[in-house]
Amino acid sequence: MDIQFKAKDNTVMVDQIAIGGSHPVVVQSMTNTDTADIQSTVSQIDALAKAGSELVRITVNNAESAAAVGQIKDQLLAIKQNVPIIGDFHFNGHKLLSEYPDCAQALSKYRINPGNVGRGKKRDTQFATMIELACKYDKPVRIGVNWGSLDQALLAKLMDENSKLSSPKESIEIMQQAVIESALQSAQQAVDIGLAKNKIILSCKMSHVQDLVQVYSKLSTLSEYPLHLGLTEAGMGIKGIVGSTAALSILLQQGIGDTIRVSLTPEPGSDRSREVYVAQEILQSLNLRAFTPAVTACPGCGRTTSTFFQELAKQIHDYVRLKIPLWRTQYEGAEQLKIAVMGCVVNGPGESKLANIGISLPGNGEKPVAPVYEDGVKTVTLKGDSIATDFQALIEKYVTSHYTTKTKSD
Repeated sequence: MDIQFKAKDNTVMVDQIAIGGSHPVVVQSMTNTDTADIQSTVSQIDALAKAGSELVRITVNNAESAAAVGQIKDQLLAIKQNVPIIGDFHFNGHKLLSEYPDCAQALSKYRINPGNVGRGKKRDTQFATMIELACKYDKPVRIGVNWGSLDQALLAKLMDENSKLSSPKESIEIMQQAVIESALQSAQQAVDIGLAKNKIILSCKMSHVQDLVQVYSKLSTLSEYPLHLGLTEAGMGIKGIVGSTAALSILLQQGIGDTIRVSLTPEPGSDRSREVYVAQEILQSLNLRAFTPAVTACPGCGRTTSTFFQELAKQIHDYVRLKIPLWRTQYEGAEQLKIAVMGCVVNGPGESKLANIGISLPGNGEKPVAPVYEDGVKTVTLKGDSIATDFQALIEKYVTSHYTTKTKSD
């Protein structure tokens, strides 16, 4: 069953990317380079965009990074990379945006954390400066509250009010309330300063699944602004992937969320693009978006022969990941392709017939042949040492023969 997008008239345009309303959920990511290192930052932005990140956020934390933003944008345009770049500001954003107009102009969106724009009387003044500059340069803003850097004055106020109640709430409830109120109050303050409502996106990031679900479930009933989802500080590897998937899936299934990021801690030497792939897989698994051909593969059991089916499944998965950027530009709907790589006769033929193209490898005691099915019909039987390359060639042939070739105007 396809999930229906929430019908809200709250679209925010970030360059040519539409966020909110009935538009598909947008995938974004963030660099971890020193932004002042222009070449490294350009390379990582380009890699993230090619992996499928539709927005890329960069850190703007000092004069050197702010001065580099304009050059980063110019270099990206020189290599024909026009992915929108978001500036992530904390503590000194009001100064950097004021003192480096090229930075303010080059960025496609600003991310402002209400808890980190200043303390006391400075908070309102410095927040106002950033919003006024967003108005001046016609830039949208994400007001991004994070419970790790929550506005302590607001939290203290709410905690004090709660302590005076005859039946005080749990402290976690007050913290959740503070996160939501910080976002909503800051959004209203931005509107009062002059920022149009269709220039505002909200986020209220938490680091625990149930907290995130509860906060966004409440926020979605109180606000019509587009919502950015993400489990902050999700962690490394399996923990980060499972936590992010659990939290985002619950919310997305309810129609909550307009743009997402999966905040994985990279393993040493790993590809930063992994967070993009995980975000895509979440949306694709929920039938919200299609990014790359889906490869169905069995987990293996005592019936499967050696590790060949595992190796083939990985080869095919890597192959379609490599080919999809080209296929997407040449063939309409190629990302919808469904492939099956199965390891024995139990479910192999059935799953292969249900895919657009599937292969059923021989298990223990089966004949050493591998039938291939296309749209439910057996077309050929592969055998020998070239099964992997032969099957890849059949996939390529299927794509070129079954999907409409795009014209240049597409």
